[in-house]
Amino acid sequence: MNRNRPAPARPHALRRNARRNARRAGAAALLAAVVAGAAAPVAAARGASGDPDPVQRRLDALVERDGVPGALAYDGRTTRTAGVADTGTGRPMVGAEGRYRMASNTKAFTATAVMRLVARGEVRLDAPAARYVPRLAGTGITVRHLLKQTSGLPEYLRFIDWSRAYTEEEYLALALDRPADFEPGADWGYSNTNYLALGLLIDHVTGEDYRTHIERTLIRPLHLKDTYWPEKDEYTIRGPHARNYGIHPTDPEGGVTDVTELPGHEFGASGGLVTTPKDQNAFWNALFGGRLLPGWALRAMTHDTTDVGGLDTYPKGSRYGYGVASFPLSCGGGYWGHGGDLPGDSVAGGRADRGRGTVTVYTTTWAAEGDRLADLQGAVDAALCAKGRTGNGR
Repeated sequence: MNRNRPAPARPHALRRNARRNARRAGAAALLAAVVAGAAAPVAAARGASGDPDPVQRRLDALVERDGVPGALAYDGRTTRTAGVADTGTGRPMVGAEGRYRMASNTKAFTATAVMRLVARGEVRLDAPAARYVPRLAGTGITVRHLLKQTSGLPEYLRFIDWSRAYTEEEYLALALDRPADFEPGADWGYSNTNYLALGLLIDHVTGEDYRTHIERTLIRPLHLKDTYWPEKDEYTIRGPHARNYGIHPTDPEGGVTDVTELPGHEFGASGGLVTTPKDQNAFWNALFGGRLLPGWALRAMTHDTTDVGGLDTYPKGSRYGYGVASFPLSCGGGYWGHGGDLPGDSVAGGRADRGRGTVTVYTTTWAAEGDRLADLQGAVDAALCAKGRTGNGR
C-alpha cells in the first residue's frame, strides 16, 4: 500500500465543505467500530537475550509489510514505535503522550458509568430499558440487553440522511422505526445504537449530560488529564498527536488521504472519547483492578458474557460482556479490554490476567482486517505474554 501525503491546505470555503463532509463521514465510520509529559523510552529492536523483540517485530510488520504509516505499543513502562507520525514531514511517531481517538473503547467508559448507577440502586439490569429511555417503550429491551449488545436494535448509522443534523433522540428514533435485527436476548449483534441508548439512560437517571457525568465520575477521579470529550463542531485533536490516514467514507474512490479531522462529538457514548496510551492503560488498570466498581458488579461485566469468537474482529475464544471483551492469549489465559476502529486509526489492548500487565497498541490507520489485524492483535499478545513482565503498568 502506498502512503499518501496529506492533502495540501485549501481555501477556507473548501475547508468548510470538507468539514461538513467529515462530519458525515465520521459518523458513518463508526459502523466499523467493534472499536502527558515526555515520551517513555523507545525499546531497542532486540530484547535482553539478543533475540528480536517480538512486540517491535509486530510493529515493524505493520509499517513495512502492512502499509500502516505509524504504530505504537505502550505497556506502562516502555514505549515501542514504528513508522512516522506525519507522512508529509517524516515527523517521528508520537509516544505515550500522543492523543488519539479512542473509538469504541469509549463503550467501556459508558458501561462502567451505567454499572456504577446499578451498584447504587439507581438502575436495575433487568428492568425495561424504557423506564430510563422512554423511546424504548414496547420493545421488550432491558438494560442488560443494551450492555451486552443483545437487544436486536439495528445500527442507526445505516439510516442517516447525511444532509441534515440530528439529535441523539432522533438517531435512536431512526433505529426504532426499522424492524429489529432479532428479538431481545435471542442473539448477539454489535450495534452502536445500544450505547447511544445507554448515553441517554445516563442523561435521564443522573439529570446531567452523559459526557459531563463520565468526566465527573471517571475521568477526573482517575486523573486522566489527557482524556476528553470533543466539543461540538471540534474536528481537530488537541495537543500532541499523529496524523491519521485512510479511505474517506464519502470519497471511497479518492484513495488514502488524511482523515485526522473528524467530528468527534458526533461519535457520542459509543465512540467519542480522545485519550493517550497512558490514560487508556490507567483506565483498564483501575477498572479491572477493582477501583471503580464493587466486586459483584465487575464480575457481572466480565462473567455474563456471549461467545463472539469468529465474529467481526474477534478471534476464536473471545467473549463479550458489558462494554468490555475478553481475548485469548497464546501463552494461556487472556486479557480484558475492548477495541476500536475508525478510518484513521485502530486501537487494541487491555489488562491481562495472572499479573501480566496492561498494554495499548495504536495504529494511525484502519487495521481491522487481514494481516493488519493479525499484527495489531499480535503486538498486544506479544507484550502481555513477554517473560518477566509481571505487574507491569499498575
